[in-house]
Amino acid sequence: MRPQTRREFLKTIGSVAASATALSTLPGCTLASHSLSSKTKPPNIILVITDDQGYGDLACHGNPVIKTPNLDELYRRSVRLTNFHVGPTCSPTRAALMTGRYCNRTGVWHTIMGRSLLRKDEVTIADIFSDAGYRTAIFGKWHLGDNYPFRPHDRGFAEALVHGGGAIGNTPDYWGNDYFDDTYYHNGRPEKFKGYCTDVWFEQAMKFIEANRNRPFFCYLPTNAAHGPYRVPERYTRLYGDNKNVNPNFYGMITNIDDNIGWLTAQLKQLGIENNTILIFMTDNGTSAGRTVCNAGMRGQKGSEYDGGHRVPCFIRYPAAGIKAGTDADRLTAHVDLLPTLIELCGINAAAAVNLDGSSLVPLLTANPDNWPSRTLITDSQRIDHPKKWRKSAVMTDRWRLVNGRELYDINTDPGQKQNLADKHPNIVAELRRDYEKWWEDVSKRFDEYCEIIVGSDYENPTRLTTHDWHADGPWDQTQISKNNRPNNGFWALQVARPGNYRISLRRWPKEVNAPITAAIPGGKAIKATTARLKIAGFDLTQPIREDTTAATFTLKLKPGKTRLQTWFTDDNGASLGAYYVYVKRI
Repeated sequence: MRPQTRREFLKTIGSVAASATALSTLPGCTLASHSLSSKTKPPNIILVITDDQGYGDLACHGNPVIKTPNLDELYRRSVRLTNFHVGPTCSPTRAALMTGRYCNRTGVWHTIMGRSLLRKDEVTIADIFSDAGYRTAIFGKWHLGDNYPFRPHDRGFAEALVHGGGAIGNTPDYWGNDYFDDTYYHNGRPEKFKGYCTDVWFEQAMKFIEANRNRPFFCYLPTNAAHGPYRVPERYTRLYGDNKNVNPNFYGMITNIDDNIGWLTAQLKQLGIENNTILIFMTDNGTSAGRTVCNAGMRGQKGSEYDGGHRVPCFIRYPAAGIKAGTDADRLTAHVDLLPTLIELCGINAAAAVNLDGSSLVPLLTANPDNWPSRTLITDSQRIDHPKKWRKSAVMTDRWRLVNGRELYDINTDPGQKQNLADKHPNIVAELRRDYEKWWEDVSKRFDEYCEIIVGSDYENPTRLTTHDWHADGPWDQTQISKNNRPNNGFWALQVARPGNYRISLRRWPKEVNAPITAAIPGGKAIKATTARLKIAGFDLTQPIREDTTAATFTLKLKPGKTRLQTWFTDDNGASLGAYYVYVKRI
């Protein structure tokens, strides 16, 4: 039988937006009793990570408002990691997830400013599974670099369909994307798609899964929802429109994700690969818009060093391995643990994974958790160009949280982190501070390095640079570009791949807009600029800007090696800002 399309599936059972019918009304799956040493085909992996959805943004976690019946059913059929931690924001979580290593040591501790680029020498989960014979793909939000050598198809993913930057509408994204009928980057090339963004990710993922059903695959599905701007088809907003205590679009985005999870799990069953597929659901940080409704009793939200910023849901379902469905694992775990867990579950001999910070969770998933050793894990939220010790940090054990090196909380008796016990337990504070000092000394060894974007390579030529990766707090969103309400300047850290002549074009607008530098597009603001300037590799060049100039283009000869590029648009009064888009081409 042909697998159902998403539309057919929702029509058959009725989406949450149309009725209260849930996936639990469908025939249940049968749990197999295969051992981890089974000689059957290696398991498939589907890793779903949603954006800005917190621990309390699920009905199965006690939220009295949100409608998530399919995720609730997945919760019932999974092992739930109830003390699972990530980074407090997007890119740091993704870097740790992709490498099994603390994000700080991978070059990623921010979401912009050139500090969301995953070091080119880091080995990713896609590299490891690709080398092991898996077909690898990503559909959705990457947020670890938009240029070579940082793009997903440079980092082990054979199939990559992503938007640019950290959200649809960010500076690196295709101009004008608004969640509906957008243009995304398919293996680096822009391609137009019809439909709502989350639906597109799942539809394209299902095509990949169907095409690779007879071979092992790793499908990474990181949705941009429920990250702002909060946009969703109106039928989902209407579900919550009468409740003045919630953000109806935010909850609608999550319910739309839930519908897609229902379709995905039904398709796995119909394809006959449900039992031999490891399905993981998690989120990337604490809630961005649901804290006042349900935050599972935690303090803080997205960006916070308190548990509400980094304790998130994580469900793992894998029937063929005998994983204990419907049970909780309450020991301290984290994003860095998932890569070593998957390596063990899939029986991969991964020589490249010897320097992981995480531990395999297989003992927690299949055996007696009493055998799980005590451990200390650390997370922080730097969000600056150069990290600072103790900044927005949490040192964690099963019982304790040391926050910012000063505040101590007993998480077992005080999950809301209201009572600071540092004065009562100075020995615990001292011990956790020593753990942090040791960790900091280890992960900080390369903090002074930049992750250079490579220009002039055969793998990407031309290279489009955007202010998202300035080493400065510049405009990271297209609205800021259009309204020019965040004028600033910064430099790009570059590496010239090959010697030769290079054409460098400075623009305010990307090529797909192609408007004059000084002009306003609809809804935007004009600027005054009469001179363009660039500095790179010892060159300091200027040229005039006319009213009809769309790009100020310079041609110069560059030698291979590391350098910095900075640009200026300056008016007659000396006021200036940087070029928001720069195209570098070896000619």
